Amino acid sequence: MSVIAGIQQNRDRLVALRRDIHAHPETAFQEWRTSDLVAEVLAAAGIEVHRGLAGTGVVGMLRAGGSERAVGLRADMDALPLQEQNPFPHRSRFDGRMHGCGHDGHTAMLLGAAEYLAATRRFDGTVYFIFQPAEEGEGGARVMIEQGLFQRFPMQAVFGMHNWPGLAAGQFAVMAGPMMASADQFEIAVRGRGAHAAMPHQGADPVVAGSALVQALQTIPSRTLDPLDAAVVSVTQFHAGDAYNVIPERAVLGGTVRAFRPEVRDAAEAAMERICNGIAAGFGVEADLDYRRGYPPTVNSAAEAELCRAVAADLVGEANVRADLRPSMGAEDFSFMLQARPGCYVWLGNGLGEGGCMLHSPHYDFNDDILPIGASYWARLAERLLPTPSGS
Repeated sequence: MSVIAGIQQNRDRLVALRRDIHAHPETAFQEWRTSDLVAEVLAAAGIEVHRGLAGTGVVGMLRAGGSERAVGLRADMDALPLQEQNPFPHRSRFDGRMHGCGHDGHTAMLLGAAEYLAATRRFDGTVYFIFQPAEEGEGGARVMIEQGLFQRFPMQAVFGMHNWPGLAAGQFAVMAGPMMASADQFEIAVRGRGAHAAMPHQGADPVVAGSALVQALQTIPSRTLDPLDAAVVSVTQFHAGDAYNVIPERAVLGGTVRAFRPEVRDAAEAAMERICNGIAAGFGVEADLDYRRGYPPTVNSAAEAELCRAVAADLVGEANVRADLRPSMGAEDFSFMLQARPGCYVWLGNGLGEGGCMLHSPHYDFNDDILPIGASYWARLAERLLPTPSGS
């Protein structure tokens, strides 16, 4: 493994920085302390700092040489609305807020790379260090783009990275094509006619119709979509009634749809509308579908994925770069950036067993041993993307 010596020597500081962020988690669009800390570290390294996109977003701009090429490296900063259950000293100081997805580590790794690149400047062009708020369900990437990220900071490509529990520490997963799924939400309001539970023939039962909907919706992945196209339709909520002896007027179902291709997403939504109409007619009720598009699929462009694979292989060895993992049905708002620019999103192994618990767990913690690896990856990627003229 060829972790950059200067970054490895800075490990203890990166650990302290990461643990400080972990102890002070901030949720979507409230990352004011984290934003201040990021801006302070960037400015101290001599990096030009721009603030205000999506409120708490920070973009550091570092130039070297005369090339007009520019690339973006992105880290997310927000925490989860989750009660931490870890005993260690750097656990969250706030009830109901926790860095349960490793964004504290993502921020620290990109800051470590930024400091190294500012000190060495062995690249030719511009590197934008993008510190993004509100990845966890609120679409901070989309907001930064809408507020002019790529207009104010023009770049040819953009890159992201996420720690991945279950993958050995120090291994990377790099695949062309889909890495993460889309994430849409739906709500179905079923309106019937209430009645005494002992006299159901006098009403139109939305609970029975809703139950039929739950079953019918499962036919979308199994009977409507191509079996070779992965998709998930999950009903996760069913609310109806307040009394044991009353058939209610209304039932509400909710859930999520996941897919890797836009065409599958469209087909799933159309099938849901058709099923709602059919069930409503069959049971004598009304079923109104509210389908809300969320994050699109995270899809890596082939050329950028190959470049990232080569950088990771140089860093940790070919055997430690996985191209055979299946994409995840989880979602990621870096997908919005990949819709706007070519790029690549990779996974960095967070470890197995203890210390490698699942993301969004109240027992999760980022593995500090991978901080120098991630920071070195970012630095080497920037140098590979923006090579200096031969002989310089």
